[in-house]
Amino acid sequence: MNQMNPISQIQPMELKERLDRGDDIFVIDVREEWERSLASIEGSEHFPMAELVDRTQEYIFEEEIVVYCHVGERSYRAVLLLLESGFKTVHNLVGGIDAWSQIIDPSVPRYGPNG
Repeated sequence: MNQMNPISQIQPMELKERLDRGDDIFVIDVREEWERSLASIEGSEHFPMAELVDRTQEYIFEEEIVVYCHVGERSYRAVLLLLESGFKTVHNLVGGIDAWSQIIDPSVPRYGPNG
């Protein structure tokens, strides 16, 4: 049985082009504080995974959201949570900050699972 993937994915290059164009996209980083201190996407907001749903009032009126983490696994789960919370347009950044560093901005440091 072929089940469609309900999660919208966005490639790093597409996100970069849309941000450069000035599209109104709210970028959420769901990683832990220690990870964010190592590397982040400029302009993104920090809502750690554990606080994401509790803090939806802070971004309830955002029309379009992109979520990222280290490599895309936590952000995938975060997108599911946001869709369940009623958000309509939510994308998972394919490859997370690791792909962003490799494809878009080499000045963003890469790191391993333990820092």
